[in-house]
Amino acid sequence: MRRRKLSKYDREALYRSWVLHLDFENALTFHSAPWYHMQTQTLLLCALCLFGLSGHSDAAVQKDRCVPVAQWIAPLHPQGATLIVPAFMEKLARRQVVLLGESHDSFEHHRWQLQTVAGLHAQRPDLVLGFEMFPRRVQSVLDLWVEGKLTEAEFLEQTEWHKVWNYDPALYMPLFHFARMNHIPMIALNVERSFTAAVREKGWDAVPESQREGVSKPAPASQGYLEELAVVYLAHNRTSPETGHDKKEGKKPGLDDPGFRHFSEGQRVWDRAMAEAISRAARQPNAPLVIGIMGAGHVMHRYGVPHQLADLGVNDVAVLLAWDRERDCDDFTPTVADAVFGVAAPAQAKSDKPRLGLVLEDGKDAVRVTDVMKNSVAESTGILKDDLIIELAGVAVKHAAEVSRIVQRQAPGTWLPITLKRGDQTTAVVAKFPPQK
Repeated sequence: MRRRKLSKYDREALYRSWVLHLDFENALTFHSAPWYHMQTQTLLLCALCLFGLSGHSDAAVQKDRCVPVAQWIAPLHPQGATLIVPAFMEKLARRQVVLLGESHDSFEHHRWQLQTVAGLHAQRPDLVLGFEMFPRRVQSVLDLWVEGKLTEAEFLEQTEWHKVWNYDPALYMPLFHFARMNHIPMIALNVERSFTAAVREKGWDAVPESQREGVSKPAPASQGYLEELAVVYLAHNRTSPETGHDKKEGKKPGLDDPGFRHFSEGQRVWDRAMAEAISRAARQPNAPLVIGIMGAGHVMHRYGVPHQLADLGVNDVAVLLAWDRERDCDDFTPTVADAVFGVAAPAQAKSDKPRLGLVLEDGKDAVRVTDVMKNSVAESTGILKDDLIIELAGVAVKHAAEVSRIVQRQAPGTWLPITLKRGDQTTAVVAKFPPQK
């Protein structure tokens, strides 16, 4: 079985799906699925039938441009094959579920999602949009938004956007407005982060059924998914007190390591929760086409949400990805997705809002740091896990959303004074945001 390193793109896409708001910079490896090397006529004919391929290998698809900009390509073809867009969209619209994997902070990825949703809507107006960005408890707010009863500010406030998701809302508002303009139902796919965090820390069995938000026990992960998760677990020093596993040893944890087992269960719960919400919508009488908007790490290689959907009996699922022009073509494998679209990100492809690199939760009278991103502004500032943030720029804060709003008002290259409480000691630090590239 072939092993390869993941690109920076894949590292970020995968890790952002595991620990919200954190970036990932360490090298990962994974095993491709057993059918990686299958390049049979049967598979090619299936691709031709399902997606409307041009029927020939595109000679322009070279190693340095495996996915030409503005073209849909089918990775299943040994050398990549260009899809004929009208036929592709027509066949895609007949599926039960279409999953659009994204890099959360890429404007270009969200433009691609909007273009794809619009294309599918033209073929099949009866569709719904499911979003990873919202927990189930805000479903009524999504309904009010689609009905035109909320302003943007009210919508963001009532969904607790800056607390729950905290990416620049400008990334997503075009999608939300498209749904509203066309009366397309929006579905909250996610659950509370406290639930998945509890599973990661204690394991599925230790979380009372009353706290599982109705989520059923996830299907076991494939060996390939466990291999990926094991490397991520190691790279981010998810140590297990039971075994004394330490990242510095450079050894991958055993798959039976209690700490790793809980970590992987937490990821599968996240996948399962979204799959269940999608499955419910896809099984309605005269069911609409269900389009899922979520991080690429949940859909690549069909390891996450598609795997859980299959366990729930939903198999007619298409996985689509945007492919950045600079992305390593070694990642272009038959398993990565059913189809990918080439994008040429402009100079400001990603949101330039400042980020501290923290995961936060509301405390009693302050905001507690629950995780610190590696190589982040917060790490270089000296902020540690379990620190309490008391003030930013002289302003007292009691909620994570307040921290987010203050940070996002900072301009690149500026300094932000922060007052922390660590144990019984109060200390002042200064976060220095890098200048805009």
